[in-house]
Order: sequence, then C-alpha cells, then structure tokens
Amino acid sequence: MSRIAEVIVLASDAREIMEPLTQPDDSRDWAGRFTDIGHGMFEGWAAEFARRSGWIGLLEHLASLPWPSPHSVQVLIHDEEDDCFGLWMMHDGRLVEVPLPRTERYFWLDHYTGEVDPNSPGILTRTGRYDGSPEGA
Repeated sequence: MSRIAEVIVLASDAREIMEPLTQPDDSRDWAGRFTDIGHGMFEGWAAEFARRSGWIGLLEHLASLPWPSPHSVQVLIHDEEDDCFGLWMMHDGRLVEVPLPRTERYFWLDHYTGEVDPNSPGILTRTGRYDGSPEGA
C-alpha cells in the first residue's frame, strides 16, 4: 500500500543526535533519511516516506534517542490522507500524539481480523468547517 507521508522533526540543540539520521543506514527498523531544513532556536529535519512500511518503527527510534532537551522534541507527521499535520511530543520517555483542537484521528478495521491494524497511522481529519468566520477556523 502506498501511503506517502512527510515527517518533520523539530528539536533544540539536536544537530549531533540527528546527524546519523541524515545518512542511509540499512540496520534501522525504518527506511529513509532526514534532510536538514533549517537552523535557529528549533533546528529542523524532514523526510518523505513513499510507503507506510518505510516509517514503521520511526517514532520508537526517535523516542529512544538521547535528546539534550527532550521537552523540545516535536514530530509533525502528514500522511497522504490527513487533512493536516499531526503533532507528537515526548511524554514519559515516549513520543505521543498531542490532540489538536478540531481534529479527530480515525482508524479502520482490518477486514480479516476485525481489529485495528497496530501499524496503521489512521487518518487525521479536521472536524470544524471553515466558513470564513473566526469561529469556523
């Protein structure tokens, strides 16, 4: 299944931590590499994945890194069917999704097992409709 996704990592003082992730490495559970996208207070890196199988294990890998400022780590993920980027932040040593106002994440059931596929990212949808008024944003 082709599920193109963009992943952005923002973190303070993380250049040394992220440098190895800008290089190809077949020993990682996930396939791909990040590109440095800027400098400043929050340094940033981005990667695009052509298949969901390419980024399975990425969040766990990122959570396991020795971040100098774990409270500053933000991971933004936009799957091809999402309405907007989702946000993950470190909490108790794990990257967890932070609920965004006026959004919901929907998961579909595997038609063979009837269970939610644990490797499925689901779909992040906007629940509010924008009608041009400040309340509709």
